[in-house]
Amino acid sequence: MHIAILTFDGYNELDSIVALGILHRVKRPGWRVSLACPTPTVTSMNGVVLQAQATLADANAADAVIVGSGIKTREIAQDATILGALKLDPSRQLIGAQCSGTLLLAKLGLLGQGADRLPACTDLITRPWVQEAGVEVLNQPFFARGNVATAGGCLASQYLAAWLIARLVGGDEGEREAHSALHYVAPVGEKDDYVARALGHVRPYLPATAHTVPA
Repeated sequence: MHIAILTFDGYNELDSIVALGILHRVKRPGWRVSLACPTPTVTSMNGVVLQAQATLADANAADAVIVGSGIKTREIAQDATILGALKLDPSRQLIGAQCSGTLLLAKLGLLGQGADRLPACTDLITRPWVQEAGVEVLNQPFFARGNVATAGGCLASQYLAAWLIARLVGGDEGEREAHSALHYVAPVGEKDDYVARALGHVRPYLPATAHTVPA
């Protein structure tokens, strides 16, 4: 099971790294999480240099993809080379986008067209750009329909990670795995409330299950 987090120059550390850390809390055979980049290294909006762990081609073949955000997303959304290299497909992949990553989903046609276009979540700065692309922007941190999810606000990356864990593992077991991963990273003294609130945002968008959550 491979999850690729698309990470470009100018990336937001909170978007890519928080999701990476939470997803790595799952310890299952074959579970792999990678930062997928168009170049061997990428530099964040604050100067943090990361070594790519996977390529865009690897992301195209992954079971799930998170499209990260950053200060150069508008430029990337106009880069025909990068857009042409991305062959993401929600019929065979789970696809999530964080903040300005939602703009890339819109440009790639992954939010649908016309009356079938999905509403989406994004950050406040990116909101007008996503609206210009013809997408309704929701005033909430997380939304998913089918195999596509979007999150708005840097710390909403926890919701994308929880959704992916729950969906990829599946059923009640998937929700238990998501609960465990969030519980591990939650602040001490706030763990139960933190996890309950986070899963409260994600659970409405999961396939119907008994929703058996550990006490």
